[in-house]
Amino acid sequence: MTTLLTPARERNVLWLLALTQFTVIMDYMVMMPLAPQLMRAFSISPAAVSGAVSAYAWCAGLSGLLAATYIDRFDRKRLLLTVFLLFTLSNLACALAPDFATLVWSRAFAGLTGGVLGAIGQAIIGDLIPAQRRGAAMGIVMTSFSMAAVAGVPTGIMLAAHFGWASPFYLLVLLSLLVWLAGWSVLPTLRGHLGQKAPLSEVLPNLLSLFRVPRHLRAFLLSVLNMMAGMLIIPFISPMLVGNLGIEPAQITYVYLAGGCVTLFTARLIGVWSDRAGKPQVYRYVALFSALCFLFMTHMPQLPLLAVMAFFPFFMLSVSGRNIPLQALMTTIPEPANRGAFLSVNSALQQLGSGMGALLGGLTLQTDSAGHIAGYGINGWLAAGITVLTVTWVGQVSGASPARARSAA
Repeated sequence: MTTLLTPARERNVLWLLALTQFTVIMDYMVMMPLAPQLMRAFSISPAAVSGAVSAYAWCAGLSGLLAATYIDRFDRKRLLLTVFLLFTLSNLACALAPDFATLVWSRAFAGLTGGVLGAIGQAIIGDLIPAQRRGAAMGIVMTSFSMAAVAGVPTGIMLAAHFGWASPFYLLVLLSLLVWLAGWSVLPTLRGHLGQKAPLSEVLPNLLSLFRVPRHLRAFLLSVLNMMAGMLIIPFISPMLVGNLGIEPAQITYVYLAGGCVTLFTARLIGVWSDRAGKPQVYRYVALFSALCFLFMTHMPQLPLLAVMAFFPFFMLSVSGRNIPLQALMTTIPEPANRGAFLSVNSALQQLGSGMGALLGGLTLQTDSAGHIAGYGINGWLAAGITVLTVTWVGQVSGASPARARSAA
């Protein structure tokens, strides 16, 4: 059942969801460019940093699976605000962490909360936006990635360079509180799905039944592989730029700023394109381009800062852009009564894919006494190969039935 809103109210809700995701993505992304400072502050290796990243991902995946048992049993507004408040507390715990072990536990708590927010947001989009406009809606929400890259991560890096690695997390606490207050007034009550909820005794069997539907399994595999490919590369960009190219940690701000400025404009364009040309087809184009960017990033020669800044927008455009048609496609797979549960499981599996990618990527890397990182090229070939596999597999996801294929397209 789709809830009808005025166009102005609909836009406000979509931008509120984008701001919510902005804080989640900034929280997740800022750990990666902070890697050089964390390595110095706690005397740890790149693999240890990837362990902290994967701790978030594993816990986000676990919480997503658990959320699938309850996400369709509550008013979506109330559930979003409750989980978002817990997410805010997790960032406060990260900021106050006195040692790396405590930071890892705090990141795990952040994963338990932040990992559910994306699924709730997608369920809200599925409840509010007709299928033929979800690509454009997802494009608006996915500008959160661009906003995080343009404003969030560069600001966090700059604060960390001047006030210590914990300062970005204090900033996230403040931003999250402001977004939470906005959400209280902007989000509508969404209870239409509650009339279709199953009795408690059927919750677990219904969850397991999601894995018995072939089109669900095909979609889940696509999500896992897509995220795994990206996370073989992304967590190690900053350590590579600092260790191999000699870029100063504070200068990484300009790299992310350059990438985010471009995606700020392209996210919505890709969303509209996917509605017009078909979500699977647009995914193929952008994913193949991302495979080329993976290979260049992981085999990058000695380049000056300006050259890296010139390339990074293409990398960011491809990595964030391929997720827009994919996420829009995911909202068309389940029946409305199971949309929240399906998207929660899908989000959980995406996080597990992220954790596997970050963990595997860290295992292939070695750091010598001079701080140079070796083995990154292996990650690039793995990521490119997995991406090509997703390009061939996405057709299987969109072809469940003629009616569903037309809806997905």
